[in-house]
Amino acid sequence: MNIRKKILRSVICLLVSYSASAQYLVKLSELNQEGALELAKQANLEAQKINKKVSIAVLNSSGVTILLLKGDSVGPHNTEASRRKAFTSLSTKTPSFQLMKNAEESKDAKNLNTLPELLLLGGGTPIWKDGNLIGSIGVSGGGGSENDNNIAIKAVENLGFKISQ
Repeated sequence: MNIRKKILRSVICLLVSYSASAQYLVKLSELNQEGALELAKQANLEAQKINKKVSIAVLNSSGVTILLLKGDSVGPHNTEASRRKAFTSLSTKTPSFQLMKNAEESKDAKNLNTLPELLLLGGGTPIWKDGNLIGSIGVSGGGGSENDNNIAIKAVENLGFKISQ
């Protein structure tokens, strides 16, 4: 076998062995539309396990909304809440549930509530891949901050991504 074929075969093997979650990325640092749709699917599957329907937002690494879904029979306020939770977690690189808990315990963190775009309720989580912040997801309508948080985290983890560096 000549050297060109060996190199080509090596490259193909490397690409095939690359993590399955790569198909959900535009580039190494940003979620793509397919990834956003799969995250929404996973969030809905997790919500179904607790007999809930949810609204879902997915943002890319720049904070641009690439998916926004209103859950069937979920209050309309939850759609914007899911987007703001996703933005909060992306902007702070911290799950919004953790920020909510920090605000309850710290005078300094309470001031985060004064920023109009942030929403300190559980359900938003950043999404990390290989040490890069690639986007975020926000979930609302699952019956409280803890449920929304768990749904978001499980959706991210089901695809092989992480919620922290």
